Amino acid sequence: MILTVDTAALTLTADGVSTPCLIGRSGATSAASKHEGDGCTPRGRWAIRSAMIRPDRVAAPVTALPWRALDPADGWSDDVRDPAYNRRVRHPHPFSAEHLWRDDGLYDVIVELGYNDAPPVPGKGSAIFLHCMIAGHPTAGCVAIDREALEALLPHLAPGDWIDIA
Repeated sequence: MILTVDTAALTLTADGVSTPCLIGRSGATSAASKHEGDGCTPRGRWAIRSAMIRPDRVAAPVTALPWRALDPADGWSDDVRDPAYNRRVRHPHPFSAEHLWRDDGLYDVIVELGYNDAPPVPGKGSAIFLHCMIAGHPTAGCVAIDREALEALLPHLAPGDWIDIA
């Protein structure tokens, strides 16, 4: 399956069905121009890698994607000095790392996208996910959709699927 994100119309389309989405607070940019902390969503075609869920809020998904349950110590490195930059880490972590266990519900369901991960280039952006949205709150560079829509999408995702952000 290929998911398509129209960054101008703010829609994500899968199998002909569109749903509203949010992108980075600074809009979208080319992958070549993307850098850590810019608030931009990188345009391009990115592999859908895996899923993570917060098990106290979301039931175990039925999906062909590899997935794991989050726990309160899970994080994602965003520090350009960290050898684990743009990788999952455990807190406490000696470098800056985002906490994946959040109270606001944004990361109740996370789909990891293959942006800047093969291998990660420090400073080119980290933690680019498809995750749950809070209406009216743009992301730091990810794509976000309604949690129920994201949960409904999971059973249709499989290794080898892509997201096109244009």
